[in-house]
Amino acid sequence: MQQPWQDPTLPAERRAADLLFRMTLEEKLAQLSSVWPGSESEGEDVAPLQHELSEPVELTSLLPHGLGQLTRPFGTTPVEPAEGAWNLARTQLRIMEANRFGLPALAHEECLTGFTAWQATILPTPLAWGAAFHPELVERAAALIGASLRSVGIHQGLSPVLDVVRDPRWGRTEESIGEDPYLVSTIATGYVRGLESRGVVATLKHFAGYSASRGARNHAPVSLGPREMADVILPPFEMALRDGGARSVMAAYNDTDGVPAHADADLLTGLLREEWGFTGTVVADYFGISFLELSHRLADSPGRAAALALSAGVDVELPAVRCYGEPLLKAVRSGEVPESLVDRAVLRVLTQKAELGLLDPDWTAVPATLTEETPVDLDPPQLRTVARQLAEESVVLLENRDGTLPLPPAARIAVAGPLADDPAAMLGCYSFPRHVGVEHPELPMGVPVPTLLDALRSELPDARIERTGPGADMSGPGAEDRPDVLVAVVGDRSGLFGRGTSGEGCDAPDLELPDGQGEMLDELLDTGIPVVLVLLTGRPYALGRWADRVAAVVQAFFPGQEGGPAVAGVLAGRVNPSGRLPVSVPRLPGGQPWTYLAPPLGLLGDASSLDPTPLYPFGHGLSFTDFAWEQPAADDSTLTTDGGTTVRVTVRNTGEREGTEVVQLYLHDPAASVVRPVNRLIGYTRVTLAPGEATEVRFAFHADLSAFTVRPGRRVVEPGELELRLAASSGDIRHTLPLVLTGPERAVGHDRRMTCPVEAG
Repeated sequence: MQQPWQDPTLPAERRAADLLFRMTLEEKLAQLSSVWPGSESEGEDVAPLQHELSEPVELTSLLPHGLGQLTRPFGTTPVEPAEGAWNLARTQLRIMEANRFGLPALAHEECLTGFTAWQATILPTPLAWGAAFHPELVERAAALIGASLRSVGIHQGLSPVLDVVRDPRWGRTEESIGEDPYLVSTIATGYVRGLESRGVVATLKHFAGYSASRGARNHAPVSLGPREMADVILPPFEMALRDGGARSVMAAYNDTDGVPAHADADLLTGLLREEWGFTGTVVADYFGISFLELSHRLADSPGRAAALALSAGVDVELPAVRCYGEPLLKAVRSGEVPESLVDRAVLRVLTQKAELGLLDPDWTAVPATLTEETPVDLDPPQLRTVARQLAEESVVLLENRDGTLPLPPAARIAVAGPLADDPAAMLGCYSFPRHVGVEHPELPMGVPVPTLLDALRSELPDARIERTGPGADMSGPGAEDRPDVLVAVVGDRSGLFGRGTSGEGCDAPDLELPDGQGEMLDELLDTGIPVVLVLLTGRPYALGRWADRVAAVVQAFFPGQEGGPAVAGVLAGRVNPSGRLPVSVPRLPGGQPWTYLAPPLGLLGDASSLDPTPLYPFGHGLSFTDFAWEQPAADDSTLTTDGGTTVRVTVRNTGEREGTEVVQLYLHDPAASVVRPVNRLIGYTRVTLAPGEATEVRFAFHADLSAFTVRPGRRVVEPGELELRLAASSGDIRHTLPLVLTGPERAVGHDRRMTCPVEAG
């Protein structure tokens, strides 16, 4: 007879509660645990403390009680996609047959730059998503990624990263979307919508404050005031949950003011669940519960760490069971931990499994799209097309003196730099080749990744392109053999835990170009040949040393497998660049203590000899055409504190080729009750126009967008004067529109308006 928990017509939480009632304590705890098949506990390429925390687990001993999660069945070792899908299906059948309820595990994977699996499409890194300023495109990409995940039996993706960049020396800057909370919020929410639209649980990382660590060091403590936390760090998570529908949140490694996120009940329960109304699952970052004992020294045993995390609101231990297994079982039986806390977490896990169909009696371990005869294609043409578009739209033209770019079709070009002919230069640390493939050098990358040198030769078949380097004699026997231009390709090598110049655990002491590439660039500039600087990086680097010497500067943030053709397309002129900086580019390696969200005293002033003004500001990017911004207006210049208005501007392409302008709207608050940023992005849109074409861009501004935190737990809209700034970047204000808010101060909460809808046409 069918039990209520098996009835798909009943609400998911009711089904979960019925099943929970039938479970033993051991079966409950099994649902909060995960196993990591195939993970290594030795060697140079494991995470910190992984060798201590990844003791081999005999799956057979766990299965009679069931299993909550399977960790990265594709992303741990290289496996042919079809073979991996069938292996996962067989593992699920084994799990189901071994427990008395026939429950499968929920399988999760990384998907930050696409499905982190061998032979899967590698998309640009999230910093490039930010540079594209195109949330709808990111949503399309995520939907295709989600389809790939579900096609092979994956239910949860550990993405996106919503950490707002506070210090770009942080190695995980490449995984972040940018230094502005509105940009991060809108782009990440687009990604979440796409992934969730294919039935894959999106997991928001890392909750919260992780990117604001002292000294930009990974896992380091965080010093944040409550206003900075509320107005900069938290809004992306809030929007992605409320408007994106994310069903999972991952706790962060850091402690904030002495409280680790994995043990912070005010954060994980008070704010996330009681104030924001979140009903999904909170998962541990890998080994994060154990770190309460081994790193934070908040607990003296695995059982005590489990008690702290469970009480705070962490539902699932990842990537493998250590604390939520036998230690937690003993703590519950001894009375140290109430079983009601276990029930609370298990109910959330089972509810999510019900939503995913894993409790349905007709659920099958073999995905409907999987057959013995059909190969599994994780690099389908439609996903490669989106990867190419996202790469092209994310390339930022920072400088272009005297029209050096596009390069002439028949130019004599010398290409120099360590990354010119290295396919790995296109890939971030969470791409499979850089995350796992480095441990398997005998294997090919799995997908084609053209180098910039090869792509440039394809783009300019009539040009004479030679590979060269510093110290080479480029004068030739005559002036006719001297190159017309030098393309210098520099940047980062992504990696993990110090084995790269960018990536998780690869934090930088300053923002000098790494590995002596600055000295190489000096040598190239000394030749007197015009130099086009191409940066393939995971963070911005200080470029002031060469600002007046380079002919052009092109910035790409690990643009993925289609990145070589995208960058080459910009150099050759096939692609009219439309990327904009998601992070400021500093002038000096140590002179950028603020992101662009600086308050007045964070800017240049008479009180200090240091000038923190960036070389290229947030939002900056050039085009091969020109745009005029005309007829700025606001329908109303006076609003109540709960009112709204429409802001208008006409944008005209005054150049000779089609191009895309990114129209940005900033808010300036001349006087407020607490110190505010001088400039703050509140809206943006991309506008593509033919030569001579014009369109009206309309922003639906609401007073809620001016809200800020006056004290912990209280966010208000204040009456008074404001200024709306229509801008091509945070440093290029085209028009200002004064605005006055009247009426009483108004408190706003989780239901406030957080976006500024935009229309064009």
